Amino acid sequence: MTPIITTALLGLIEQAGTAISILIEGLERGELLRSRLTRGEVLRQLKTLADSAWQVEPGARSEMPELDWTGWDAMRPRFCGPPGEALDDALWFACEALVPATLLWLRVYQQSQPELFRMAS
Repeated sequence: MTPIITTALLGLIEQAGTAISILIEGLERGELLRSRLTRGEVLRQLKTLADSAWQVEPGARSEMPELDWTGWDAMRPRFCGPPGEALDDALWFACEALVPATLLWLRVYQQSQPELFRMAS
């Protein structure tokens, strides 16, 4: 049985990823980086996603090996870094690579391992 906390964290990961996808839809890198409001909200959602992924227990992570847990763990401190090129690169890489892959794999796991996504005490 999956602990409720894991199910909740996976829900937060999915919600943040979906929000990011909606926010960046149709935007080029430069447009995102110049848009103060959108950029700020995307960064907030990325932090939520990375923080949630970081809290998923190793046992649950091992049940979903295709998710890039290491990538999210590596990005987490970068999202808190000072403004500049390193943060811009991290933000864009996460939006273009990590978020779409994460959402894709979450959908696969929801179908193949639905018990991971069910709230049960």
